Amino acid sequence: MANPFKVIGSVVRVAGPLVEAEGGLHAHMLEMVEVGDNRVVGEIVRLQGNRIKIQVYEDTTSLKPGAPVYGSGMPLAVELGPGLIGAIYDGIQRPLEVIRASSGQYVQKGIHALALDRKRKWRFQPVLKPGATAGGGTIIGLVPETALIEHRVLVPPGVQGKVKAIAAEGDYTIDEEVAVILDNNDQEHTVSMCQRWPVRQGRPFLAKLRLSEPLITGQRVIDTLFPVPKGGAVAVPGGFGTGKTVVQHQIAKWCDARIIVFIGCGERGNEMTDVLVNFPKLTDPRSQRPLMERTILIANTSNMPVAAREASIYTGITMAEYYRDMGYSVAVMADSTSRWAEALRELSGRMEELPADEGFPAYLPTRLAEFYERAGSVNTLSGKPGSITIIGSISPPGGDFSEPVTQHSKRYVRCFWSLDRDLANARHYPAVSWTDSYSEYLSDVAVWWDGNFDPQWLSMRNRIIELLQQEARLQQVAKLVGPDALPDAQKIVLEAAAIFRNGFLQQSAFDKVDTFSVPAKQIKMLKIILTFYEKSLEAVKAGASLADVQRSPLRSAVLRMKSACSNEEIEKLDALLKEVGNFKVEAGV
Repeated sequence: MANPFKVIGSVVRVAGPLVEAEGGLHAHMLEMVEVGDNRVVGEIVRLQGNRIKIQVYEDTTSLKPGAPVYGSGMPLAVELGPGLIGAIYDGIQRPLEVIRASSGQYVQKGIHALALDRKRKWRFQPVLKPGATAGGGTIIGLVPETALIEHRVLVPPGVQGKVKAIAAEGDYTIDEEVAVILDNNDQEHTVSMCQRWPVRQGRPFLAKLRLSEPLITGQRVIDTLFPVPKGGAVAVPGGFGTGKTVVQHQIAKWCDARIIVFIGCGERGNEMTDVLVNFPKLTDPRSQRPLMERTILIANTSNMPVAAREASIYTGITMAEYYRDMGYSVAVMADSTSRWAEALRELSGRMEELPADEGFPAYLPTRLAEFYERAGSVNTLSGKPGSITIIGSISPPGGDFSEPVTQHSKRYVRCFWSLDRDLANARHYPAVSWTDSYSEYLSDVAVWWDGNFDPQWLSMRNRIIELLQQEARLQQVAKLVGPDALPDAQKIVLEAAAIFRNGFLQQSAFDKVDTFSVPAKQIKMLKIILTFYEKSLEAVKAGASLADVQRSPLRSAVLRMKSACSNEEIEKLDALLKEVGNFKVEAGV
């Protein structure tokens, strides 16, 4: 293949990751370029006459004025094809494992490595025959990418016509021809198993669908109180140490999305190391296969060039859209959007743009909207439904949720999991605050819960929220008059809320039983706690005291049920619910 890069100018100024060059009369906005003798990768972000400004995704140390700039004529794009699953990339899709094998533990300046293995052969099975009509997004063949994921080879968007030829079943590399499409103008289009797509341009689809099926995470505070559907968007803000990364790790491990794309965007190296070391060792809970057989990792840590951090979330979301177009549900973990916004701020400052709130560029809200709007449940070009759920963490300085990234993110998401420092300090995990968090998807997912489990799901969920809100008000009163001054009926509210917090909302990631709860277990636990509260209230009204209720062995059983009953032993909860339904307390007993 001929080298597409041509000299389009020369460097005149270097300011960190921003490079200015002259002579760019044939340059294009967002064109991918290579700069200097080391051919470091960059992207054109501004054109001013014959001057171009380039954000470089690598270290610019030793780059000098006069160095050549090579233009590709194409925008920054990613390679899409078999081999993405299980791979670990940096922010511009360079395979880190390949780089480590060739140049050691550090990414050397100007190093180039193909994102997908050109030598590996994949078993291709055609699903169309010559003469069949095929358009962009049509599935022409199947490839067993991993034991968990069947890769569906797609016709690139924009190609339409009839299949002139298609490869027989056999082993092929990703660059070999597997089909030829003859369009209406009698022009032939060769189709291989690999295609490229610009990262800043969303892939097309037929229509967006209404969100209805929840993303089951196995985390009770999320699934029951603040659910997100497949195709939804969530913001997860929290100060240092509140567990943002841990929440995303748990969701990545346990959620029922078919494919996970985890983007470590500017996070500390030790946190990303934890992902890179532990994920390959984890087992998918549903298939008992390695979790990496359905996971793509993008590692762009805080010690890597800041410009690549800005590109990393687009790289990840483009890969997610590719698998969505195959008809899969994909969950994207962006950790964290604050670090990405800080990269925008630094690059904006280098380009001497007027700053807005707290130094962030005025287009920060637009960039956030462009990212989150790529979530959704869609009818793909192939006719199959697919979805992308985006879960973006936010690291507000000092835990201040009034800062710009948090406030602007709230405008574009309908679900907000606020992490509370007091809960984290009390070792209550997940530290999702039930007073500050919300989900606007309740009515969307209620139909699914009603049809599959219990038509009372939403009413029970709302009753628990009311109970927690009532507890917050009573605690304010108790601080003034003392808890002993409260009547027993109000003490029962505090007791029931404490049981719900400790026996339902709090989960241990180190407990093999408690780390994940299936929906059936969650709804039975919810019903048991509400029934225990109602029976306790009846007993108090009949003359029993709070101490009488607390002495009951059933109270301990309700608190222990999260660990005592595994997901395979849900029938135990039916027996406990029956016992709680018959619960009676006599005064003084």
